[in-house]
Amino acid sequence: MQALIIPSHAVTIRADNRMDEYDDIIELLTDHRSDNSEETRRIIVFIAEACMGNNHLWQDMQLPNRMALSELMQKHFPTLAAKNSGDMKWKKFFYKQLCERADIFICKSPSCGVCVDYNKCFGAEDDAV
Repeated sequence: MQALIIPSHAVTIRADNRMDEYDDIIELLTDHRSDNSEETRRIIVFIAEACMGNNHLWQDMQLPNRMALSELMQKHFPTLAAKNSGDMKWKKFFYKQLCERADIFICKSPSCGVCVDYNKCFGAEDDAV
């Protein structure tokens, strides 16, 4: 995997009403980081900023595809990446992790496989949301 170049123009402006979730994502990623390098700390902020966007996370990060994001997650956040064993879309996965941390279970079904929103969480990501 080639080095991630964080473009200065890619930073998303956070709305004040989303600061809590921004901070929660920072905490989630920090808890699962592979190291405490400056590169990883910058990636944590970059991912959290991109989570505030409206498209798929890899698109808001201006990555070429979802696989590039998955490789980045495996390299810098291996324990968190391992938890996404079902290959859930990353942004949905992060928010699901945040809900579980807060003991909030909002899934519509007892199992993802029978949920009417399955494709929203696990479907293809070729197009913008």
